[in-house]
Amino acid sequence: MKRKKIIVGNWKMHLNVHESSLLLHRLNQNIKVHRNIEVVLAPSMLALQPLSVQIDRRKFRLAAQNAYFVDEGAFTGEVSFSMIRDIVHYAIIGHSERRLYFNEGLPLIRDKVAAAIRNDIVPILCVGETKSEYEAHETKRVIHDQLTTAISNLASREIDNLVIAYEPVWAISNGINFANHVIAKPDQVAGVVTYIREIIAELYGDRASEAVRIIYGGSSNAENAYSYLVTEGVDGLLPGGASLNYLEFSGIIAAAARVEALALKEAK
Repeated sequence: MKRKKIIVGNWKMHLNVHESSLLLHRLNQNIKVHRNIEVVLAPSMLALQPLSVQIDRRKFRLAAQNAYFVDEGAFTGEVSFSMIRDIVHYAIIGHSERRLYFNEGLPLIRDKVAAAIRNDIVPILCVGETKSEYEAHETKRVIHDQLTTAISNLASREIDNLVIAYEPVWAISNGINFANHVIAKPDQVAGVVTYIREIIAELYGDRASEAVRIIYGGSSNAENAYSYLVTEGVDGLLPGGASLNYLEFSGIIAAAARVEALALKEAK
C-alpha cells in the first residue's frame, strides 16, 4: 500500500501573525507543488485563521498545535476542535511538551484524539520516551501505553486517517547546542516504527497497520532528513526549529522529493 509522505512543520510558540505571514510567503516562493508529498504547517493558534486565507492549498495544509476536547462550554480561554474544523486539516496531539509542561496525561490525550476525529480533523498523535525511560530500556512499554490508550476510543474505520509521530524526547534538541546533541539513528527509528505497526496490526489488523502513516519527530533537519525518509516504514517528519527557517524547511521538502523520485524509479 502506497502511503503519501507528510512533512509537518511545528512552529511552536514562535512568530506573531505578521512574522507567520512572512514565513509562509517565503515558503511559498521556495516550495513547489508535490503530488505525493503533503506539506503541513502548524503555526500558533493566533495565526491559523489569517494564514488560512493566505495559504496556497495546492502546496500546504494547516495544523493546529493543540485544542480542547470539549466542543463547547464554559471553559474560559480554551479553543475547541469544533471551532477550528473549517480552518485546519490536522492537529498535533500528545506532543512531549504538552505532556511535560502542561501535565497532559493519557486519558486527556485519548479524549483529544477522539474529539479531533469527531470533528473531521486528522490527529497527528505524538508518542515517545524520555531519556530516563530510554536508558532503562522502557521504550516499548512507554510506546505501547501511550499508543493503545490514545486510540482506545477509535473504531477500525477511523484508524486509517491517523498519523503517528514517534518523537523520542531524548533526541529533541530544542535548538540548544545542536552540534553536540544526541539524535536517534535511522535504524533505531525503524525498530520503533516496526513495533508501532505491530501494535496497530494486533488491535486493528494488517490492513490498518499498512495504511497508517508513521513519521519521525526528533531534531530532523535538511541535513539528516533524507536518511530518515529512506528508512523502512517512515512516512515523513515533524521538524520543529528547522521549520522556522524557510531554507532549512525547503531543504527537508526537497529531500522528501528525492526519496519519492527514487521510489518511482525503482518501481519502473
